[in-house]
Amino acid sequence: MDSHEAKVDPVELPNGSAAAALLAAGIGCAALGIFALLGDAIPGMAKFFTFYGPTGPLSGVTDSAIVVWLASWFLLNNAWSKQNLNARKVAAMAFVLLAVGFALTFPPFMDLLQGK
Repeated sequence: MDSHEAKVDPVELPNGSAAAALLAAGIGCAALGIFALLGDAIPGMAKFFTFYGPTGPLSGVTDSAIVVWLASWFLLNNAWSKQNLNARKVAAMAFVLLAVGFALTFPPFMDLLQGK
């Protein structure tokens, strides 16, 4: 009995689309934090972000952050889809942006920034 093993060379797929999704998520989180701070700190921005009266500025803050997330994902994916990027650097940037988003939506930190 002859056993033949086919040699298959691995094909390296570009990771640009995955990197775009990861970084876009971080951008969206940071946008949510920035918009939340602006909506809380500046009365004019609170009025601007009030898309639906009963929820107040939260409606516009979240909707706007979703638009930023989707737009950044679309743009980054178009730019990076065929590229192979340094995943560690992209993940580190995404994590920093995620941390910014968390910090800016944490009420004690928000109050500290506003001097409350």
